[in-house]
Amino acid sequence: MSTQSALLKVMSDAARKAARGLNRDFGELGELQVAKKAPADFVSAADLKAEQTIFEALSKARPGYSFLGEERGLIEGTDKTHTWLVDPLDGTTNFLHAIPHFAINIALQREGAVVAAVTYNPVTNELFWAEKGKGAFVNDKRLRVAARTKLDESVLATGIPFLGHGGHAQFLKELHQVSQRVAGVRRFGSAALDLAWVAAGRYDGYWERDLKSWDLAAGLLLVTEAGGRATDADGGDLMLEQGSIIAGNLEIHPLILDRIRAAK
Repeated sequence: MSTQSALLKVMSDAARKAARGLNRDFGELGELQVAKKAPADFVSAADLKAEQTIFEALSKARPGYSFLGEERGLIEGTDKTHTWLVDPLDGTTNFLHAIPHFAINIALQREGAVVAAVTYNPVTNELFWAEKGKGAFVNDKRLRVAARTKLDESVLATGIPFLGHGGHAQFLKELHQVSQRVAGVRRFGSAALDLAWVAAGRYDGYWERDLKSWDLAAGLLLVTEAGGRATDADGGDLMLEQGSIIAGNLEIHPLILDRIRAAK
């Protein structure tokens, strides 16, 4: 049944509200690109504005919940058992370059466990959502991870460490181990959508390191509720603490994990 609970409706409404502003700003970016002005300040303003919109909507609907956002850090609420994890614009570099592949990411943690998730791409109007124990969906369609069982038939997603991030040598070792054995590796620039696409069966798997909890939280739930498996790069469950992830279906996940271990 793809009817959203009251909680999911609150999260989806907050995402859609923030998306209106982002879509407007995204439309203006084309002009800025042509004018060769520096659009970076414009994008960080869009980011802040989107987070403010989400913060206000969630705080109004669920007063007292704590809020951990990419822009404002942790705001402790009176209810210590619930924390929102929010990335108002995942895929900032894409946004900045007028590439229509970015997302709003909202997850709810209850006593440390992620129980609800929304990942929304405003450009395609795809709203990925999940609630613990109730399955994963895109708009009103049920999601299942892909059924492929062989690495050589699989397309995997990853992220490449960029300016200011270490880990290049490690990444190249991992890419070397993986890329010779798969049908393709993609780097689309949004961890949130990479995970949503694993849940949707578009990618067969995904791995990345050096991520933040708000990049990962929603996607972890989407993947597991779509019948997949997600662990950290060591095969454990410290994804949010460690910032590394390997995700895929039950057959592909261990095969990716083997390749990542072989790269050490």
